[in-house]
Amino acid sequence: MSSTPSRPGQLLPPSSPPAATRSLTQELGIASSGPGQLQEIAEIEDLETSAAAGASGTASPIISLVDRILIEALTSGASDIHVEPQENTLEVRFRLDGVLQKQFEDLPKSLTPAVTSRIKIMAELDIAERRLPQDGRIRRMFRGRKMDFRVSTLPGRNGEKICLRLLDSGATQLGLDTLITDGEARQTLREMGSKPYGMLLVTGPTGSGKSTTLYALLAERNDPGINISTVEDPIEYTLPGITQTQVNRDKGFDFSTALRAFMRQDPDVLLVGETRDLETAKTAIEAALTGHLVMTTLHCNDAASAIARLSEMGVEPFMVSASLLGIVSQRLVRRVCPDCRISYEPSPEELARFGLMASNETHVTFYKANTQSRNDHNRCSSCNGAGYKGRVGVYEILRMTDGLAAAVAKHESTDVLRRMAIENGMKTLLGYGLQLVRDGHTTLGEVERMLLTDSGLESERRARSLSTLTCTSCGAGLHDEWLECPYCLTTR
Repeated sequence: MSSTPSRPGQLLPPSSPPAATRSLTQELGIASSGPGQLQEIAEIEDLETSAAAGASGTASPIISLVDRILIEALTSGASDIHVEPQENTLEVRFRLDGVLQKQFEDLPKSLTPAVTSRIKIMAELDIAERRLPQDGRIRRMFRGRKMDFRVSTLPGRNGEKICLRLLDSGATQLGLDTLITDGEARQTLREMGSKPYGMLLVTGPTGSGKSTTLYALLAERNDPGINISTVEDPIEYTLPGITQTQVNRDKGFDFSTALRAFMRQDPDVLLVGETRDLETAKTAIEAALTGHLVMTTLHCNDAASAIARLSEMGVEPFMVSASLLGIVSQRLVRRVCPDCRISYEPSPEELARFGLMASNETHVTFYKANTQSRNDHNRCSSCNGAGYKGRVGVYEILRMTDGLAAAVAKHESTDVLRRMAIENGMKTLLGYGLQLVRDGHTTLGEVERMLLTDSGLESERRARSLSTLTCTSCGAGLHDEWLECPYCLTTR
């Protein structure tokens, strides 16, 4: 961390690395003994203009404090801000590359009511209501771009916790060539997204990049000759040439209502932000069966379990089998910093946890993150000592075939569907992640953190065994269920 002192209210340059020991209250001249003044003022259009007003002393210190938190989050590339009252302090954490990190010293407990009220005022929430959760939105300009903050409050033991999700609606869209490193997976997804009709599901947890993948597909289909409509909650990206609408549940305008309205708008391609109930699922499938391409997201653990998720909603299996083009399951893993990564040789025990054999990985260079202290003056300038910089996608793509469609219509189990997909060449999430490790994009530790599960390891071992139906040692023919050659005992 630079030893150059900062004037209270002075903005740090974007290149300055964040440090856990910084004190915002000292920089802004806020006394820790009182809550500070909170002035209700007109909406601030630009965050940096507001912060500059705080530096000149014309704005309340609390207003400047909240604006500084938002600016620091935007400058550092955070995806979420967590403002969490503790027993004796107010803690602020940013989610950077999928991991929560403390960026500042904890704020005094006495500032909790003022900071909470300021954020709720900016989000146009009821500051008097502290017993129920509330949802709102903050919209501000930052360096010429329109930024949205999705705000959620939650009553807690020590006060209201506030979580803000950062949404850059004007962000530059990434193409599939940038998002997906595996050429075969990229081509498979591109072919499914170019079909004239059918339904494409993208699954994964919150924050796994589902919307980014869908918009990359939409960008490739975006053409004056095609009518594209989307319904989202909220609209995360802006794409010229398409119709985008946002749900409004207070007025009864939800996903299924929007889909029915789209069907009267002569659509070609439809994007549904999330399929979360039976009505939305059935309406989307009916649209796919009547000559439209429908793209939507679903929350489940992997590609094969999406079928069971739809069945749990009450969708008939024959409707799923008739409409589904394919399922994409994805995750995001941190990309190891290329400037400070450390090459090493993992132990046989470490490789065995991933189902790998040291003898088969002798030609691979493995890397681990070079994590450095934030107070280390010699830390890497590219990643600020984190060891990771940015994230890379991990994809599992299940493409529907006649055999899979028949199995879905017969209501086969998830395990059967997963095995059939693997036999048809599907690369598992774990297999894709391990390939990223071999290519030097990430580390075994990151793959373990995000992807290593018992079922995932079993699926990857099955996929690996299916690719070796002949013993590499003695040349004998092997059965699918054999994990080693019974003649020479060579592991497959």
